[in-house]
Amino acid sequence: MARICRRARTIMAVITENGDFPSTMSVNTINTKCKDTNNEEKGYDPFQNRNLDQPNSDIRSFANLLKSSLGSGILAMPAAFKNAGSIVGIFGTIILGYICTHCVYLLVKTSQDVSRVSKVPSLGYAETVEAVFATGPRPLRKISTATRIFIDWAMALTILGACAVYVILLVDSVQQIVDFYYEHNSLNKGMYCLMFLVPILIFTQIKSLKYIAPFSGFANILLVVTFLICLYYICDEFPHFDSQPKSIDIQRLPLFIGTVIFAMEGIGVVLPVENTMAKPQHFLGCPGVLNITMTIVVLLYMIMGILGYLKYGEHAAGSITLNLPTKEIPALMAKVFITLAIFFTYILQFYVPMEIVWRNIKHRVTQKYHNPAQAIMRAVFAALTVAAAATLPRLEQVIGLEGAFFYSFLGLIAPSLIDLIFRWERGLGSYNYVMYKDASLIIFGIFVLVTGVTQSIREIMRTL
Repeated sequence: MARICRRARTIMAVITENGDFPSTMSVNTINTKCKDTNNEEKGYDPFQNRNLDQPNSDIRSFANLLKSSLGSGILAMPAAFKNAGSIVGIFGTIILGYICTHCVYLLVKTSQDVSRVSKVPSLGYAETVEAVFATGPRPLRKISTATRIFIDWAMALTILGACAVYVILLVDSVQQIVDFYYEHNSLNKGMYCLMFLVPILIFTQIKSLKYIAPFSGFANILLVVTFLICLYYICDEFPHFDSQPKSIDIQRLPLFIGTVIFAMEGIGVVLPVENTMAKPQHFLGCPGVLNITMTIVVLLYMIMGILGYLKYGEHAAGSITLNLPTKEIPALMAKVFITLAIFFTYILQFYVPMEIVWRNIKHRVTQKYHNPAQAIMRAVFAALTVAAAATLPRLEQVIGLEGAFFYSFLGLIAPSLIDLIFRWERGLGSYNYVMYKDASLIIFGIFVLVTGVTQSIREIMRTL
């Protein structure tokens, strides 16, 4: 989950440090520049027109992408495996990892190609979608601006949904500690949410990234220590491989898919990383920064998932830290560390959707009311994330719902759709294989969305 927070830090670093061509640059001129595919100048190279003050090397880009893809989401992998089984979980993680990586490839490749067509150095996610529609089939061009706004809001809601997941983890971790030391307390989940509401409302009023960054750095250290403590407990008295079922009821498979996609999907950070590379042509290809990074990510997530599942089985919680014995000092430290880390990274994560929302509504607010309007906006959305956390029950169910609903669209459906639209009039390959491949990915994404959301809601209703 803090993986998404690291994405937020990377995205905002791109926006603030590379003012010439930030990942959220406006593409309002595309509609007037690209009315016909015959006017595309193939000689334009967007890579040569990026004026970056401090471009990142391949190694640094690899580190940024890896850092943004690895976080506390890995601690949810054992809970994912309990909805699939050991063997199905291993192969399922590999297959989903390949699909997610290919969809990221489609997004980046399409962004690079449409940047060349539109004659702009770089584009962010929403701007890529807008540019694809603006330069695609004529019937779609008139809705290009609407698609950018839609993707902007989808991204904001996705991250806000992750913020609600963070609040649930905060509450579960603190409640577990308090219940252990004060067994007969009268505090319920709603009361814990109210306790967190006050500091969340205060810290989310911070509008400058430079004041948030130190908290993020501290959170990263806490996450590393927590991860090591979890590995220590998982590997202690490790059970035999056959101790857990190799497969589970197929009806629970959508929960596995949603959780894995939530934990693994890094669709929001790839373009900011690629846009700041000194040699962006090295991002794709074989081996390429993307393929190397995602191979490592898939292996680590698979290993953590199978080890945690074999250790805790059906009792694996939404975060493996909740399975650790609270009475032991290292385990207690892990629970405290994850609480602090998630709180600090919540603040950083919250920054990004507020920038997106404010960019889309500030033109409706008079200049002199900008500051109070931002304060109210931040307070309202922060309160909504806490209210959502107080309403929704178990952590692993909400993670599955978030992954199935939001990340299946942004990570699977949208990249495949824009690739299909962009190439519709530019060639679909031999025997139209691009059309069949992208259509298959879109259908799979819709399947994940519908079945994952349905099963998650059933599980949530069952436990209410």
